[in-house]
Amino acid sequence: QVQLVESGGGLVQAGGSLRLSCAASGYIFKINDMGWYRQAPGKQRELVATITDNGSTDYADSVKGRFTISRDNAKKTVDLQMNTLKSEDTAVYYCTADLYDPAWGASKNYWGHGTQVTVSS
Repeated sequence: QVQLVESGGGLVQAGGSLRLSCAASGYIFKINDMGWYRQAPGKQRELVATITDNGSTDYADSVKGRFTISRDNAKKTVDLQMNTLKSEDTAVYYCTADLYDPAWGASKNYWGHGTQVTVSS
């Protein structure tokens, strides 16, 4: 059974940094895109950053220049380095991965359970 497990959330003061990590486990044939989303209280889940299997990245405008997404294909992990954190970055952060298996004939999207990031002002 495939699982995505996030770690690294916590409480940090505004201007500080946190690094989130996400590890995929279970039988995985191929991981395509990986990414991070977040959901603040009372708001819809939104894209934070994505990274393709060859390392191309994309970021939400609100985090460009402050957040960096990276992945280790051998370890099946994706990280999110968050710098210069703001109170508006407070949210539950979710890891996501698009997995492919020829037995499925298609890709499937998996999500982690989320990790809380709280930025105090």
